[in-house]
This record gives sequence, C-alpha cells and structure tokens, in this order.
Amino acid sequence: MEEIFQLLWTSRMLGLPLTLETGERLRVLDPGILNHGSGPDFFNAKVKVGDHVWAGSVEIHLKASDWHRHRHDGDPAYDNVILHVVAVSDTRVARSNGELIPQLAVSLPENFYRTFAYLTSTVPEIRCATRLRTLDSLHRTDWMESLSMERLQQKAARIERTLRAHTGDWNTTCFVTLARGLGFGLNGEPFEMLAESLDLNYLRRHTDNLLQMEALFFGQAGLLDSSLYPNDLRYQLMCREYRFLAQKYTLRPIPRAAWKFGRTRPQNLPYRRIALLAAATAATPDLLQRILATDGDDDRLRPLFQWKTDPYWSRRMTFGSDCQTDAQPPTLSEGSVNILLINVAAPLLYTYGLLHGDHDMKENACRLLRMLPAEKNALVRTWQSLGLTAHDAAESQGLIHLRKEYCDRHECLKCRFAHTILRTASAN
Repeated sequence: MEEIFQLLWTSRMLGLPLTLETGERLRVLDPGILNHGSGPDFFNAKVKVGDHVWAGSVEIHLKASDWHRHRHDGDPAYDNVILHVVAVSDTRVARSNGELIPQLAVSLPENFYRTFAYLTSTVPEIRCATRLRTLDSLHRTDWMESLSMERLQQKAARIERTLRAHTGDWNTTCFVTLARGLGFGLNGEPFEMLAESLDLNYLRRHTDNLLQMEALFFGQAGLLDSSLYPNDLRYQLMCREYRFLAQKYTLRPIPRAAWKFGRTRPQNLPYRRIALLAAATAATPDLLQRILATDGDDDRLRPLFQWKTDPYWSRRMTFGSDCQTDAQPPTLSEGSVNILLINVAAPLLYTYGLLHGDHDMKENACRLLRMLPAEKNALVRTWQSLGLTAHDAAESQGLIHLRKEYCDRHECLKCRFAHTILRTASAN
C-alpha cells in the first residue's frame, strides 16, 4: 500500500491545503526523486513550512510507528529526512539526535481506494474506459501529445540501436528500417531478420536484374524450394539463381517458420511485400538520402515509396500457376504508403536530426505525422468508441502507444489519465 502514497506524493495528489500535525501549513515545492534502493523514499525534495524552505529527503510509511519497526531511528542515513508522510499517525518520530521530524498524516476517501484497486487490477481491458469521457480536453490533448513523442522516441531508439550494430552505416540502417516497416506489424520481426541477413554491398551488384534481386530476397526468406511449383517458370528460375548466389556469397536463409501466414488475408501474406522490398532496394539504393532531401514534405516523400513489382505479381499473392487472383496494382496502396511514412520516413528523419543536432529535421518529422491521416486499425477504433478520437497520425500513434505500453503492461500508475482520475477520487 505504500506505493499508493508514493504515487500521491510524486504526482502531488495529496490535496490542498496540507497541514502538518503541528498545525503548520505545508507546501510541496518539489517532491524529489523516487529512490529504488536503500535509504529514504525520496531524495532532493523541497518543501515550504510556514516561511521556511527545507530541502532534503522524504520518507513515507503506512503507520508512523513503521519508522521504529524499520529501525530508521538509529540510522544516520535518515537524519536528513525533512518530512515524514503517513497514513496512520500512531507516534512521532525523531532523528538520531532526538530532533522531531515534521509529520504529515494523509487521509483519503474510500472512493480513492476503490478507484486505485480497480486501476491496478489485472483485468484484461482498458481499466479507465468508463471514466475517459469525464476528462477535460486539456488533459486529453496534453497526454496524447506526450504519448506521440514517446512513440516516436521509442522508434528512434530502435533505429539508433540498429545504427550502432552496423557501425554507423545509415544506408543499411534505412534498409533494415524499411524492411521492418513492410512487415506492417504482423511480420515485422521476420522482415527485419531478412534484411539483417543480406549485405547491401552484395545487393547493389544486382540492382539491374530484378529476378536476381527477388531470388536473393525470397531465398534468404527461406521461401524457395525447387521441389515445389514445377510448372512456375519464374519460381524455378529464382531457385536456380539463389543456389548460385547463395554459394557465391555464402548465404544462409532465415527459418521459414519465422513468417506468419495463419489467419491472414491474401493481400497481407509476405510474398508480395518481399517482392516490393526487392523492387525498392533495386530502384532506390539511396533511399535515405532521398528521404532526407524532402524536408519531411508529404508530397515529395510519397513518390519515393511507389515502387513497382515485376509483372509476375500482377495476378498473384503467392507462387504457383494455381494462385491466380484479381489484377493487383503493382504499387502500394495509399493507405500502405501512409503506414510507411509513419513507421519509416518520420522515424528516420527524427533520428537523423536527433543524432546530428538538426532541430528543424526533428520538427519536420513531427510535422509529417501531424499532416498524415490517423491510422485505421482495431486499437484506434477501440479508443474512438471510448471517446478518444485521433485526428491525425501523431494522435493515432499516441493512442497505439498508450494501449501497448501502458494499458497492456498494467502501467496505469504511470499514466496521466489515471493520475487525473485518482486525483478526482482523492478529492471526493
């Protein structure tokens, strides 16, 4: 239960006015830094008692007598405690020299405890769902903007890790980021594995031969087997080319089992997207430089992601002569391009600007997200049904981040929506 009062203290949810047991008024200037190790709960706090400002540590207990039970009274590490916050004031406490420590007794209504218990439960749903509509627009907008930046910074951190893994090679980093983006979530991991298994220096030797490019990508994806589709001439040519190139470059494919095929619509199968990645690598080996040159302008970025696959894929979703389907456009749909702008172009712009100290480039990335339409997926629709509507891609990214990093991880106590709900509950 002490975590409740740590949250209250950190988030300034103790209500006003605050009065010490001596009757003096208390004002919290800075709650300090939560200590996860030994010693007082909060370091570097600052409070004002009457006309005097005190700086030091803050200790929090359910019962004031826990001070003695935990043997803080004989520990010099607690001599710099300037405030003792308790739920039950059953005694007074002092420093090792006998000097009494100011004590604040916190009393909360039963409604707060019920709300806290529900928000910290493990029910598999959005626990604040019924209360979201009660939040004012300022709280919603402020938190959603922060969530959007958290999401972008999380992607930037991934890109930075990839960059370090490739010793500062930005072109390879762009290639890996694009591959992961073409996985569109479901197959993001295997697409990244595929890109990591291929060397751009080898690929650039074959950009004038799309058959060889596809052979390299499908072969490394573990999706070529000459015993299959004997009547599919292009497939058999790919198998032959891959056998030669794999031996030439000492290649080893990733496991076929890495790919997700189940419960997937035909257009979401990885085959056409692997073909698109091969076409993209052949057509724009300098994709990063082209992205940077757009200054984040949507109209200039969009054509960079309109690669054309080989005509072989115009009526296919997979290999074989028996997989005919309605005619398919050779390029990505507008919605798919939007997803790549959100997950590839904007994060690359932001990370490059971040690591090169280019504030304008970072702002261009953020502006791009604000200009793109909100994503249309199950997570965004769930939030919309609860009263949180995303008006652009920045906001939809924030809502996706909220669900994945806070709701699904049961991190309600770190969410500003929960803080606002608890603050309201503590006042009632």
